[in-house]
Amino acid sequence: MKCPFCGYEDTRVLDSRELSDGRAIRRRRECPECHARFTTYERYETGPITVVKKDGRRERFDRRKILNGLLKAFEKRPITTDEIEKIVDNIVSNLQKSGSMEISTAQIGKMVMEELRKVDQVAYVRFASVYKDFREIDQFIEVIKELRSDNK
Repeated sequence: MKCPFCGYEDTRVLDSRELSDGRAIRRRRECPECHARFTTYERYETGPITVVKKDGRRERFDRRKILNGLLKAFEKRPITTDEIEKIVDNIVSNLQKSGSMEISTAQIGKMVMEELRKVDQVAYVRFASVYKDFREIDQFIEVIKELRSDNK
């Protein structure tokens, strides 16, 4: 594995850890040249999944888009990057298990919302505001009422 900092060709693995029920491996690496440390992830590659956008356009599925959305939703919340990675892994695994080669952004958003609902209510509301394209304060109030009624 090439060092992302100095380009040295041969980095060494310091630690390997299985993630997501064996569906991924996290490796901590160090460059012997510049001594920088970084993390890599190894995952199964399956057939390509196509995402159907709201306007009908199609693009290749990219797990980083889910990860970026979750990172924004969890900003300043008490959750680790590893926990967020596990959520993304669960969503991707469910997509792969579905066997569908095409999935809509609405279906992906729904899956993300289901995971967020289990983990963090603030992150759920943040994500919902973007996913459901909130335009009025009343929409926030409705989602919060929904969460409160679920907790009773």
